[in-house]
Parts: sequence; structure tokens; C-alpha cells
Amino acid sequence: MTEPEPVLMALHEQHYKLMWQGLKKHEFRRRYMEGRPTRWFVYLTAPLARLTAVIDLGPPVVDVPDRIAAIAEQAQAGNGARVLEYLKGLDRGFAIPILRVSEYPGLSIEDLRNELGSFQPPQAYIRLRRHEHLLAVCEKFAAETPTRQLSVRHR
Repeated sequence: MTEPEPVLMALHEQHYKLMWQGLKKHEFRRRYMEGRPTRWFVYLTAPLARLTAVIDLGPPVVDVPDRIAAIAEQAQAGNGARVLEYLKGLDRGFAIPILRVSEYPGLSIEDLRNELGSFQPPQAYIRLRRHEHLLAVCEKFAAETPTRQLSVRHR
């Protein structure tokens, strides 16, 4: 199996909470890496402003917007239309299956700035293999014992 690509991902808290409620089983993207699993180190945006979780994702489903929207609709009634609108004008979209969510006590933005010297939260995501010091901080954070975990079941 291909080693997951480590990524620092910025997420809004409301989307993160949907995972814990069992209402979000895929992440939908207009652009993404193809053909490999990813491991997201999740930075929740303001007002939390905190590195708080690791999400393991399977390889993305890459397909036409109608089929990606159908995946969204199957997971949550009404979500297909939102995803279809999000993918409007594209030839293809990405449905990335969420496999496991692990939450940790985490690191505040101040902690990250102290550890790294400076830290700007990502606007979307950062591929961490290109940022060794940041990757090391993320791996150290994820070596702690999670405060809670969730395995996501896919039909």
C-alpha cells in the first residue's frame, strides 16, 4: 500500500463536527492529489485556531460532478445539490473517503509559533514533505495519545 501523503489542512469547526456526528464521510474538493491516501493534520480555523486532529483518508474517487454529487447525496440528503454547485463548471471532482479521525489535546497557534519561530495558518492545505520542520511538529503532536477516535464505515 502507498504511504499516505502528509498534509496540514485548515478546516472550519462546523465541518469537523459533522465527522463526529457521522454526517460527513467524505471530503469533497475541486482539486486534490490523485491515486494515494492522505493523512491530514487538521488545523481548525479561528476562533479555535488550533492544531487538533489527524484524519486518515483513502485515495480519492475522481469522477464527473454528477457522480461526486451522488456520493454526497447518499451520505446526507440534500448535500448532493451543494456539492454539485461547488463543482459547477468542472469536468471532474474529488470525493475523498474519511477513514479515521483522531483528536488530540492539540497545539494552539501560539504553541505552533513558539515551536516553529513563525507560523501562518494554511489557506487550504500544505503538503508537509516540503516543510520538514512543520512535519516534525505535526508528527510529534500526533504521537500523543488521542483524546477520542472515530473509525468511519463506508457501505
